[in-house]
Amino acid sequence: MKETNTFIPFGGPDVHTDDMAAAAAIVLPICYEVGASYGTGSGQGPFHLLTASVELETMDEEMFVDWGEIGIHTVPAFVPSETPEAAVEEIKNKAGHYLDTGKFVLALGGDHAITIGLAAAVAQRYPEVGILQIDAHLDLRNEYHGSRYNHACVMRRVAEDIRAPFVQVGIRSFSPEEAAYIRANDIRPFFAHETADPSDNVWMDAVIERLPETVYVSLDLDGLDPSFVPGTGTPEPGGLTYRQVVELIRRLGLRRRVVAADINELAKIEGTQVSEFTAAKLATKMFVHFLK
Repeated sequence: MKETNTFIPFGGPDVHTDDMAAAAAIVLPICYEVGASYGTGSGQGPFHLLTASVELETMDEEMFVDWGEIGIHTVPAFVPSETPEAAVEEIKNKAGHYLDTGKFVLALGGDHAITIGLAAAVAQRYPEVGILQIDAHLDLRNEYHGSRYNHACVMRRVAEDIRAPFVQVGIRSFSPEEAAYIRANDIRPFFAHETADPSDNVWMDAVIERLPETVYVSLDLDGLDPSFVPGTGTPEPGGLTYRQVVELIRRLGLRRRVVAADINELAKIEGTQVSEFTAAKLATKMFVHFLK
């Protein structure tokens, strides 16, 4: 594991809270990409998201909250080992250090495999935690590209190793192996075609009802339709809208205690800033609605 020399605080130097003890939230960039299944570039995703965050206005247009005054402390980015098993332990230990402060931790990936170590660290400190996964994919393969710790195996490790309850939203791509697994284990994802009507948000309440009081959120950016976030490794059509994801974040923040989250799978497209700007904006929505 190594830290990088590039430091970009979320929101820029004027937003950065120098004293971690005085902050309400800690931003942890994790530069990790191993075994990508299609497009690449997520390893540098944290830097692109942080760069975009500097260009955001700090007033939230819905809540009239200045998220720049919430108290956000960004820590230096680090690069875990390229061996998946070692990376999981390193991420778990790194995240655990910051979770022990009792503050909200937002990790920025990196490919979705970062969630395995992060979720393990959260579950160790909050045994009652449930996980909300926003994603195009089930990520329930037992092994992929020769590893049980690949991004396609995240929720299988959550189910069988971490043993935390979870709810999956936005799903529209999975393998026969995963289809058999959800049938055998009575896992009921919220498929994208079931949430397609932007005027009908009743399903969001059903999502929240299935989560315990304490929640960890894992936001894979391919959960959104690629018209909103084209810059991701596997941009599946037919995903959630930006406003749907924001509304789900808002409702979850009202009714549950969210202790940590991650945003992952951002892959820069040269010549456009849409994806990283949208990802950074979603991070601000987490700060506004998860920190009170």
